[in-house]
Amino acid sequence: MRTAGSAMRTAAVAAAGLVLLAGCGGGAGGDGKDDGAAKGERPRGPARGGSSTTHLKHIPEVGTALRSRIPAASRQVVAVYGAGVNSADATVVLYDKGANGWDRKGSWDAHNGRRGWTVNHHEGDKRSPVGVFPLTDAGGVLPDPGAKLPYTHSSAFTPPSYWAKSTRHDFDYVVAINYNRVKGTSPLDPTRPQGQSKGGGVWLHLDHGSGTSACVSVPKAGMRALLRALDPARHPVVVMGDKPHLAA
Repeated sequence: MRTAGSAMRTAAVAAAGLVLLAGCGGGAGGDGKDDGAAKGERPRGPARGGSSTTHLKHIPEVGTALRSRIPAASRQVVAVYGAGVNSADATVVLYDKGANGWDRKGSWDAHNGRRGWTVNHHEGDKRSPVGVFPLTDAGGVLPDPGAKLPYTHSSAFTPPSYWAKSTRHDFDYVVAINYNRVKGTSPLDPTRPQGQSKGGGVWLHLDHGSGTSACVSVPKAGMRALLRALDPARHPVVVMGDKPHLAA
């Protein structure tokens, strides 16, 4: 049973109701209906094996600008390597830091915003925000698969019926990316501390085979692996962006 935060998270779910429309970077008045531009779900499996790359001093292909923003206490990093600034294709890699450095624990083909990436994300731009963001809260339509992060299980994650059919399972599992949100609350919480215009509801969620409104989408097996691995005691963060911005 979840502790103190349970009551608060339950209240947040009730308050959010079907404000799920704010999920995946969209707004209540956004065009989430085309979030599944692909005509069929094409989940992708791991792009590569597990810890074939071990004992690394730094997260590969991440330069000093973003590396300096990774908290010293962080021992888990989800790196999202965007193929290009205007591309929706990406690779997600989970790294875990041990006594001898960073080890790669898994890698999956993925997607980001359908128009690519931006360092100045705003509502409706269909781009994912570049940056380093904590990962503190999770949830989904499906029951908790063994997550270490606080997990909100609710049918309120179900995408609206007018969204494309290919998106129906996008939010079976989600991990909230702490961009313009209140950490320690359900991913359904619609609060945007920086204001509505800066966007929000940016999540890791299930892949439907094409770009998103702003989120990062990962195959179901990858989401289950991430949910079971991400540990609040290890202060996980996501480092995300197109490769040139990541390398800066």
